[in-house]
Amino acid sequence: MLRFLTVPLLALLLTGCGSMNPMDWFSSEDNSEPPAELTELVNSVATRVLWTASVGGGADEQRVKLVPYVSDGKVYAASRSGEVRALDASTGRAVWSVDTDLEISGGPGAGDGLVLIGTSNGEVVALDAAGGTEKWRARVSSEVLSVPRAARGVVVVHTIDGKLFGLDAATGTHKWIYDRSTPVLTLHGSSSPVIVGNRVICGFASGKLVMLNLSNGDLLWEISVTAPSGRSELERMVDIDGDPLVVGDVVFVTTYQGEMAAISIDTGVVLWRRKLSSYAGMGADFSQLYVSDDTDHVLAVDPGNGAALWKNQKLQYRKLTAPIELSGIIMVGDFEGYLHQLSREDGRLLGRLRIAKSAISTPPIVRDGVAYIYADGGELAAVTISDR
Repeated sequence: MLRFLTVPLLALLLTGCGSMNPMDWFSSEDNSEPPAELTELVNSVATRVLWTASVGGGADEQRVKLVPYVSDGKVYAASRSGEVRALDASTGRAVWSVDTDLEISGGPGAGDGLVLIGTSNGEVVALDAAGGTEKWRARVSSEVLSVPRAARGVVVVHTIDGKLFGLDAATGTHKWIYDRSTPVLTLHGSSSPVIVGNRVICGFASGKLVMLNLSNGDLLWEISVTAPSGRSELERMVDIDGDPLVVGDVVFVTTYQGEMAAISIDTGVVLWRRKLSSYAGMGADFSQLYVSDDTDHVLAVDPGNGAALWKNQKLQYRKLTAPIELSGIIMVGDFEGYLHQLSREDGRLLGRLRIAKSAISTPPIVRDGVAYIYADGGELAAVTISDR
């Protein structure tokens, strides 16, 4: 059946399913591999839920990039239907809540005293972090499926059509635009920009990673993490959908149907590459990288040379988030709302905790020994590990 699909129809299908397992989209029900079943497991990790809260309808079954953001003792979260809430990070109690009446598709991000959201209608909205009052709105070129960032008076946002905007943090006026051509077919999602000092790093659907001057948008370097290959547009997809991960003076990045790479921030030189396909992104601790690949195998990788240290295949096709590390335990969320706990030493499963009945599509955020998990149904939970 695939050979009869037109390119526009393929694009529509692909851009609607960015966070699902891409290789299952065109499989028949009989031929597709089912997600791994969960077997009985004795929890050996004492995981404690500190508090839970609800943020509207969450993602409302839409493939959008809604994530928790933690800053200055508050957790910020947004729903697809337009609600933005600030909660006390230690108790979960509401500090403020506003209804923007917008279709929120990306965020919230924060910085410079602002809480930032992006919409499906191509707007960026800045709210006052202290009380939630709207400061400004800015029009951008297309839907925002990434998390806006702000620092040093500049708000940076990546739009689905491959543009990176630098906006004035005080007024929302355009300061600069960086434009990358977008391939015919892309995953439904965008890499969020990462600000490092006066530089901003972002990945694009073309498989390219760039670093720009934050103040004026000047290009500092650009590299192809993976060059497209294959005869069909489907085979040539090499999107960078996971956010770049900066550790010291190195940025790590993964591509779909491509490679994982380490790049020097100062020079843009590729330090190493290894074959690996991922759209979920990565996590790290003091000595290892962790990544969920496109078959939902979880790997630990040596940051010095890219060598695999271990691989866990027990959670295959469970639509995992990027892994994060909390108190020496590796955690990933899945499509049934489970938070799985793995050993950082060898990757074996140590326990699981069901946070929600809806999927966990975005990785937990860790701050001060607490993981904040936001499920697609709007469930928000703060989790800690109280005892090993």
